Amino acid sequence: MASKNKVVGPKKRTPRKRSIPIIKCGDTVIVISGKEMGNTGEVLSVNWKQERVVVEGLNMVTKHTKPSPQNQQGGITRLEAPIHYSNIQLYNPTLGRGVRVRLQRTTEGVRQRVCVKTSEVLG
Repeated sequence: MASKNKVVGPKKRTPRKRSIPIIKCGDTVIVISGKEMGNTGEVLSVNWKQERVVVEGLNMVTKHTKPSPQNQQGGITRLEAPIHYSNIQLYNPTLGRGVRVRLQRTTEGVRQRVCVKTSEVLG
């Protein structure tokens, strides 16, 4: 008689459901945690695979570059490093602070970003 014991391996992880991107290039955002907390800036680029956002003038890092044919002199340059999107919020100028945002469909079927507190359409 064969034994009925089954060999059980580790469970396969199901990929996490991605949320719909609410932050886009050109938006004004405020940093809600980290060393740049409270500062505002404009979004320069968004990378949704890594869930990171580059904000103008925030999270500056120094990069040392060697001399090369493209950059004859080399030297030290300062540039913006990406910030995780969970550490920023859209900035509402009428309230003067960061706000939570919900996506809402209009009667034409277009999705709009709406402030949760004031129901004001953002950007």
